[in-house]
Amino acid sequence: MYTLDQASNRISPVSVRSFGELGFTERKHLQEWLAHRPEVLGEDLLIIQKEFDGFDETRERLDLLALDKDGNLVIIENKLDDSGRDVVWQALKYASYCANLTKGQIVEIYQKYLSREFPGEVQDAGQLICEFLNAPDLDEVKLNLGNSQRLMLVAANFRKEVTSTALWLLGQGLVIQCFKVTPYSLGEQLLLNIDQIIPTPEAKELMIGINAKEAEEKSTEVVRKTRHHVRNAYWEQALEAFQSSACTLYNNISPSKDHWLSAGSGLTGCPFNLIFGQKEIRVELWISRGQTEQNKFLFDQLFAHKDEIEATFGQPLEWMRLDNKKSCRIQFARAAEGFNKERWPEWVAWHLEQMSRLEKAFKGPLNQAGQALKQASF
Repeated sequence: MYTLDQASNRISPVSVRSFGELGFTERKHLQEWLAHRPEVLGEDLLIIQKEFDGFDETRERLDLLALDKDGNLVIIENKLDDSGRDVVWQALKYASYCANLTKGQIVEIYQKYLSREFPGEVQDAGQLICEFLNAPDLDEVKLNLGNSQRLMLVAANFRKEVTSTALWLLGQGLVIQCFKVTPYSLGEQLLLNIDQIIPTPEAKELMIGINAKEAEEKSTEVVRKTRHHVRNAYWEQALEAFQSSACTLYNNISPSKDHWLSAGSGLTGCPFNLIFGQKEIRVELWISRGQTEQNKFLFDQLFAHKDEIEATFGQPLEWMRLDNKKSCRIQFARAAEGFNKERWPEWVAWHLEQMSRLEKAFKGPLNQAGQALKQASF
């Protein structure tokens, strides 16, 4: 890493440091950094436990346990200045232990983590997992299927014994990644760089291409399942009703096999969503722009007009700032037997009425919030 001096048109190296000389430790520092910002590992991960030791007849504990967007368990092992010789073997053991965890056990593990890390806050692990996986309810969530466990190794330096073994395991179909973390100093400021060294970016792109074909074949099979046909049929009825109404939000939207339908609100990254689940239906404004800070800003701008918005809507809304998440949500929901086709006319009428009211209630405040965002410095 180098600094760039534009005046002299020269670059100067930034000082490479070691975690040891800086006084950083694996558990207090590196582990906490990753737990707080798991996205530095290149993807959205949901940390569900730290120092997990829930293995029968062993006192071993893994550093971080996470879920990826496909519901796979991710075992994250951290080392400081040296990976050591046995880190791969250690991670493989943990993966084998975790392979037997059921969905119920994973939810329980995450609930214990939430209770410990966020004392005094009431958070439902099952609901947060559903939100992370974008699933309507826990019944439809699939976690930790087969031998889908993944390994992530994080260290400042990797021994050849480790990288050689990791590359061999990749060739055998095991999903393993190695991340090199390097601390730097720039005057009094400390910097941290994280590079994925295995697989290399080129190899990763090739793997994504191969996996995309496999995913397409699997999704073709999944589409045939009943719930996808049910959703598609429901959205056909709902869209027909919307197109015959004064609400024009969904005029150019096609039916979908997903449990949601999105329509633009006029503010980029803030769609109106219709949600159709097996146990619940709802309407919502989803605030999901690229930057977390912008989402929280927009939510706060709207929340300042909460009384006005709810008066126009005609009912109290559920305001979900979701401080631990990137996005925010404002919703109105009701329990429903979503897959009971005899009651679909009732659910369609409810969706139409509530979305029409929601659009009207947010039209002015959304415009004001958008103007305020343009004037803010983000």
